[in-house]
This record gives sequence, C-alpha cells and structure tokens, in this order.
Amino acid sequence: MTPGHSPVLLEEVLTALAPRDGGIYVDGTLGGGGYTRGLLEAANCTVWGIDRDPDAISRNAELAAQYSGRLHLIAGRFGDMDTLLRNNGIAGVDGVALDLGVSSPQIDTAERGFSFSKDGPLDMRMERAGESAADVVNTADEADLLRIVRNLGEERHARRVARAIVTARGEALIETTAQLADIVRAVIPKSRTSHIDPATRTFQALRIHVNDELGELDRGLIAAERILRPGGRLAVVAFHSLEDRPVKAFLRARGGGEGHGSRHMPEQPDRRAPAWRLISRRAIRPGDAETALNPRARSARMRVAERTAEPSWGSASSSTKRGAE
Repeated sequence: MTPGHSPVLLEEVLTALAPRDGGIYVDGTLGGGGYTRGLLEAANCTVWGIDRDPDAISRNAELAAQYSGRLHLIAGRFGDMDTLLRNNGIAGVDGVALDLGVSSPQIDTAERGFSFSKDGPLDMRMERAGESAADVVNTADEADLLRIVRNLGEERHARRVARAIVTARGEALIETTAQLADIVRAVIPKSRTSHIDPATRTFQALRIHVNDELGELDRGLIAAERILRPGGRLAVVAFHSLEDRPVKAFLRARGGGEGHGSRHMPEQPDRRAPAWRLISRRAIRPGDAETALNPRARSARMRVAERTAEPSWGSASSSTKRGAE
C-alpha cells in the first residue's frame, strides 16, 4: 500500500466480498493497492489488479513480487475487465471492488494536474494519453465548457466559469492548475458556510470529462456482470452523487427492483430475470472513527450486490463519450 494512502471503507469492502481461499478477485481501480493488499491478507486467494494509470501499475510492482503468483497486474480500464481477464485465461471471478474517481496518489502528485491546491501542469489524464484538461479549457467553445462544468461539476455558477475561461484564454493560454483555480475563484463567491474551495466543482467536471469516467462506470458495471460467477459480489465505492446514482439505478434495474439504468442507457422494455441480488438497499457509509482518521472518507458510500445464476443482460446501446452532454 502506498505510504500515506488509506483505502476508504476497507473493512466494509472485505466484509462485502468475503474473500475465501482459492477465490479469484478483481481490484478494478488498483490505485495505491489498499483493497488488493486487504484481499490478499484476508485469504489465500488470487487478485487481478487493474488500473489505467501506468503509475499505479509501477507503484504496485513490489506488492506483486511480495505476493508472486497470487497478484497479477494489468494495465487497462476496468470497463474492459471481462475482456482483459478472459485474455488471461480467467473465465469467471468471485468478487470485484471498484473505488471510483481519482486516487490519493494522483491528487498528491502535483505534476499530474488533478489538484487545485498544488500548482502543476493542467493535465488530469489518468492514462497520460489523449486530450488533457488544458486542451479542453483552451479549445472548447463556451457552450461546451458550460455543459461540462454544469453537468459534470453540478456547478450553479457554470455560466460565469465558462465565460471567465474563454475571456482569460484570449489573453494567454491556461496551462497550470493554479491559473485555472484563480480564474474560477475570481468569479465564484466564497461561501460563508462551506469550506469547499470554489474551484472544486470545475476541477471535478474537467477530470470526469477528460477521463470519460461516467462512460467508464457504465461499461465497468456491465463488465462486472459478465465476469462474476453466480454468488460473486460487486462492491462499488463512490464519492459523489454523479457516481452513486448510476450504480444505484443499474443494480436496482437489473436486480428486479424499481428504477432504471443509466440515463444514457435506454430502458429495457422486456422483463428479464434479475442478474443481481441487492445485499443492502441503502448505501453503506463510513463510521465516525474512519472519517476522523481519513477526511476523504466523509463523502464515501458503498453499494454491494451479488450476482445471480441468471444470464447477464449484456450491454444496452449507450452514448459513451459524455463529457459535454
């Protein structure tokens, strides 16, 4: 586990997945390796750690050596976990853990550009490839910036932010996190009742857009449904409603409960046998002791479901690039 990294809801995740000797588990968001180490220590099992961030794979090489033969690292996206595992000869698994959003090591590394509290290049790319946050703020038109910040940041001052970005980049390119944070702070009044930095929602929106995080979540839920054996469990830890809502809707819709899938997935007109059994209808939250030790845990919520013996519903036609929707 990365020094200083505290995996959120670790004990609850382990309780939900109930690792057993001989079992096969997936940590789809390897990050600092917290869930992976917990699984490996809890039982004589095998873990496949997946992460799209090459730094996370390198960071956990020592852990893989320590648990040689039991920990296998894969560079890739958890939305492709079923394909990645089958390409490695794994037809089914007993548990999947997903810790959504940005990892602590990514936030704490200034040059990755995820944090407005640490000045660095305006990057935010988990895979270190493709369009960066700087590309978006310097090239997207005002209408697209408005939609990104409003929809993915739930920022009520999104129009002010989009206009300020366009005005600022007309004078000089926006290349650093400090530049962008200052632009946003200048147009959003600081709340007297909240300690949240005014730049928080804009940074969240750009990060989700750049990495297509909500599209990846849709694909990851479907991939987990395909790869989990009957009785296998899925534990998903989310940190805000944009992540939690689609998880809740997906599991309820495919678990025979009320609700529908993601708003980007058409409703299923036919009634199918439930692919999931909900372990808890309410999200599981951290206790006071954990939030006191790890402030990042305060907004966390976990949903757990168990795979039934019924066939996977498969994927629905969906729009997967959602940043500017």
